[in-house]
Amino acid sequence: MASRMAGIFRVKELRERIVFTVFLLLVFRIGAVIPIPGINAQILANYFQSQQGSGNAIVDYLDFFAGGAFSNFSVFMLGIMPYISMSIIMQLLIIVFPALKKLSQEDGGKKKIQKYQRMGTVAVCIFQSLAVTQFARGIAREVEGQFITIPNFWLFSVIAVMTVTTGTMFLMWMGEQITRRGIGNGISLLIFAGIVARLPHAIFELAQQVWRGEQNPVFVVVVFVMFVVIVGLVVFEQQGQRKISVHYAKRIVGRRQYGAQNTYIPFKLNPSGVIPVIFASSILTFPVQIAQSFGANVTWLRIVSNALNPRGMLYNVIYVMFIVFFAYFYTQVTLNPVEIAKNIREHGGSIPGIRTDRIEEYLTRILNRIVLPGALYLAAIAVLPSVIQYLFNFPSSIAYLMGGTSLLIMVGVDLDTMSQIESFLKMHHQEGLTRKGRLRGRNL
Repeated sequence: MASRMAGIFRVKELRERIVFTVFLLLVFRIGAVIPIPGINAQILANYFQSQQGSGNAIVDYLDFFAGGAFSNFSVFMLGIMPYISMSIIMQLLIIVFPALKKLSQEDGGKKKIQKYQRMGTVAVCIFQSLAVTQFARGIAREVEGQFITIPNFWLFSVIAVMTVTTGTMFLMWMGEQITRRGIGNGISLLIFAGIVARLPHAIFELAQQVWRGEQNPVFVVVVFVMFVVIVGLVVFEQQGQRKISVHYAKRIVGRRQYGAQNTYIPFKLNPSGVIPVIFASSILTFPVQIAQSFGANVTWLRIVSNALNPRGMLYNVIYVMFIVFFAYFYTQVTLNPVEIAKNIREHGGSIPGIRTDRIEEYLTRILNRIVLPGALYLAAIAVLPSVIQYLFNFPSSIAYLMGGTSLLIMVGVDLDTMSQIESFLKMHHQEGLTRKGRLRGRNL
């Protein structure tokens, strides 16, 4: 295994990509601890220290997926979630409005769509950062001392909005640079880095609870065994495939004759990967943050804030519904049965036992059969933190790592990154990371 890992650094292009990716991830982690101007960092740290164990689930949730940047009131405190939220909105708009769909299919249309998406991200950031200033004002009322060091609150609000918005846009740029010049999907890796950065603190917090007698060591062992089993099941589910056989008849192209060929279309058990979970989390984070920040002064927002408690029943039911919806939605966007069937017919292909004019219907039926159990499986993993907290009274930092979005993202991003590294190694005729030189999928 050591020789296989060393092979990664023998390939110059791969080595440079990995170094570039690690460097940008370090920049992200440094920015996550730099507070925005006008915040007293010592009072902020004392405030969140006093809030430990108070059960502020919404703040814990937002802070966890920002990699600790939210509780630091850092320049990256909104993370990359505004960009993801706008990506979802833009994809929905493309489906709803034919003009946008036509634009996305034209030459240069994707660049225009990306431009609109970035502009929308700025608007979302401004709105969410205004909620952050209200949250800061609420903290200033609760603590002793001058929490907001800028006397004029409106001046502080302008500076905070500009800083936080710039931070998110810089993260978006870093994600695009990692995707283009680094290794792996940049946006997903930024979320991955934020989650992994919370591991040492979460383990330390759990160890302290065991030492003080607040946690039963047997329960801790049981939960960690569950964690290992769940990771294995997630890997199995991510690699599962349903292979659709396709037969291509003999055909003549120019002066050359191509013989019959048998191949297959690999439909993954979970075609959309962790995207539905990320989308669902991002969509729910937006109203949760707004309700938390403005709820102190508005009655109905306070009711919404309490109802959308990430540990509550209503939140988890909506969460599951969003995951199932986005699983179907993203699958239809990326794996359109009509286009797949059209490509098969254009290249003289056929599916054994299926009439040519019914290929779309057959592929749609297969996708519907595999997407639903895959989506329900994702949903079951996603609500696991709430179950662990309810049964074992674990701290939220550990519970979020035991399952849910964090576990799915960590496993999914790791598998995707390993696949890309594997491809680079094979392309340069190097031995792969796995024993047989490739990441194998499970044929279901």
